[in-house]
Amino acid sequence: MSIARIFQEIRDANGVGGGRARAGQWVLEFERTRAMTPDPLTGWVGTDETQPQVTLKFATEAEATAYCEREGIPFHVIPPAPRRQRIRTYADNFK
Repeated sequence: MSIARIFQEIRDANGVGGGRARAGQWVLEFERTRAMTPDPLTGWVGTDETQPQVTLKFATEAEATAYCEREGIPFHVIPPAPRRQRIRTYADNFK
């Protein structure tokens, strides 16, 4: 069975869809257990694993961990990186 990875989703870095509606959701993804191998016919890299294709989203970390415990899925939580607060003044634009 694959190990689940739980982490907090961040805003898109390039600002596309720059709203905050879904920022901060917790995401559950499964890690790969086998290496990806090239297809002998096409040369494309792939695997027969389907679990890493599954992504579940939760409102809180507690909901995500409760789901894993209820379903018997081994998991680890990646804590969110601390946000840097940089105070900018109007004068900073001219430095």
